[in-house]
Parts: sequence; structure tokens; C-alpha cells
Amino acid sequence: MALITGASTGIGRVTARDLAARGHTVVTVSRPSGRGAQVADELRRETGGDVHHLGFDLSLVAESRAMVAAFRERWSRLDALVLNAGVYVGRRRETAEGIELTWALNHLGVFVPAVLLADLLVASAPARVVVTSSNAAMAGRMRWDDLERRRYDGMGAYAQSKLANQLFTVAFARRLADTGVSVHAMHPGFVASEFGGDSGWLTPLIRLAQRTFGRSPEEGADTLTFLATDPAALASTGRYWVDRRQRPMAPVAREGDAAERLWTLSERQAGLTDDELAPLRALAAR
Repeated sequence: MALITGASTGIGRVTARDLAARGHTVVTVSRPSGRGAQVADELRRETGGDVHHLGFDLSLVAESRAMVAAFRERWSRLDALVLNAGVYVGRRRETAEGIELTWALNHLGVFVPAVLLADLLVASAPARVVVTSSNAAMAGRMRWDDLERRRYDGMGAYAQSKLANQLFTVAFARRLADTGVSVHAMHPGFVASEFGGDSGWLTPLIRLAQRTFGRSPEEGADTLTFLATDPAALASTGRYWVDRRQRPMAPVAREGDAAERLWTLSERQAGLTDDELAPLRALAAR
């Protein structure tokens, strides 16, 4: 059983297709206003597999909560959680909950579902969590006093969110140590996809670069599929992968207390309750 976010296009769609073709039950998650349900139908026809869709906007904490509840109502195990939904926007935008969009989707849209599904992953162990990060994290800086980037620049916000993915991976892996759940982040490479379509004046340049230099979604998804299925991915946890090889994370993710600092801030920003946090806290304290 695999739950894949951001599965309507690009590497998420390819990963969903590949896992369904291998016989996994696949649940895709994407915005209800998008093509998610149609894509799930297409994947069922392409693979003959068992593919379902949940329509939720994971840039909203309330929608992440609702998605988890909807998943738990229908399924009682989770072998692979692939957290791939992400966005790059050229100008600052806020969600309906008043949170800057890049931060809301790229970080909180990873953090909230993972925390709320942690006990189900452990109950299903051996299980995996895979987060789509990026080498852009190497240039990322955590603006601890301005995580939502009031002083906005698109690339800075994106790089910070990808660094946050790595910090999350480190902190979540610590909490799930010795449970049989591996947690990894990965870089898909520069992929020719629909990503970056809201980049303002940069959009035509990004599209040109994707056509000229971009790798195919199949190439970009290869490490996602590998980490979600291959036994080798269970041998370690809290690592960063590029083209099926472990690579160093950004220095900030490997040093100091940044991962724990972000975790504490994220719990508070998402407004998670003690009851919601209790299962994971119990695992971490065992």
C-alpha cells in the first residue's frame, strides 16, 4: 500500500504508475480541482492496477488532516508514504489559512501528513517514507525570524523549503529509529515537467531550460521508486539520495540543532494537538 502526494503529473505520476504496475495498491493525493481523479483512472487503465485518488489541497493544514482521516477510513496499513507535492512560485502568495504558499505546501504539506500517519507506518513495518527534496537545499538558508519570507524571493523561498525537507527527514528518522520505518529525502534532478509553471517572467526561461537540459520524468522518478520499493532502502534511514546513491545533505541539515528547532516550530505553526502528537511522541520516547 503506497500513498503518493503530488501524483497528477511529472515524477509523482510516474512513481504511482510504476508502483501500481508492480502490484502495489496506490492512493494518489492532489488538489480536488486538478486532474487527480482523471489521472488515477488513466493509471488503472495503463497498469491494470489498484489505483485510488483522494482530492485534498495539502497546502492547507486542515486539508492535510482531512486527507489523513479519509485515508484511515478506507485503509488500515501503509507501506510507503511518498511526499512529493511541491511548488515554486515567483511572487509571494498566501494560502486561505494565511501561510506563505511555498512554505505551506513544500514543508507543512510534508510535515503534517507524516506526523499524523506515523503510527500507521510503524504498525505496517517494514515501511518507508520518501520526501522529494532538491539540491537547491545546498543554497538554502533558514530565516528563523521570517520562515514565511515577508521579504520574498522565489528561489530563496524554494531553497529554504527544500532545506526544510532535509531537516524534517533527519528529525523524523530520529523519532522512528528502530521501528522498521526508513525515512529518506531525494533529489530528482532537473526534470522536464509542469513544475515551475507559476514562476512569473521566469516561466518561459524555465520551460526552455527544461526542454533543452531536463531529464525525463521517468529518469527523475527512478530514485523515488527505488526508495519506495527496494530492500536496500531499509538498510539505513535519515539519508539523502541522488540517482540511487547516498549523498551528503546540506551542511545545515547535518549540524547543530536546526532539525529539532524546525520540528518544534512546525508543531506550533501547524497547530497540532497533544492528542495528534501523542502517538509519535510515545514512539520517540520509548
